[in-house]
Formats: sequence, structure tokens, C-alpha cells
Amino acid sequence: MSRIGRAPIPVPEGVNIEISGQHITVIGPKGTLEHTVVQPIVVEQHDGELRVSRPTDRGPHRALHGLTRSLVANM
Repeated sequence: MSRIGRAPIPVPEGVNIEISGQHITVIGPKGTLEHTVVQPIVVEQHDGELRVSRPTDRGPHRALHGLTRSLVANM
């Protein structure tokens, strides 16, 4: 598993995250950001943090795993 992809994303105070299927909306004090995650990658919210997972260890899934985690964390 990717070292970047497996790290949980902490959600700061005052930030609201809405996950609807593959669409993620982050609403914070500085504005709103939206991102649509590529199909095989899954983003889930648990206990004040986000976790990104992938279905297999194939090369394209591994690459998308780390990329998606970085994009969501930067939101």
C-alpha cells in the first residue's frame, strides 16, 4: 500500500466535508472546494478523519491512490 495513500487525513475544526458517491465537497472558513474522485478509488469519513482506499495493488490503482489522497488533503 502507498505510504502517502494510507495516511489518514485529519479534518480541522470548522471544516465540513460532504461525500456523495465519488463527489467530495469541502466547506471551510475560506470557501468551498469540490472534487470528483476517479471511480476505483474510495474516500470514507471516520471519526474526524478521511481515509482513501483502493481495490487492488495494480499499478494504475496505486498511482491514483496517492494522487487522490494528496488532492483531497490539499483541499
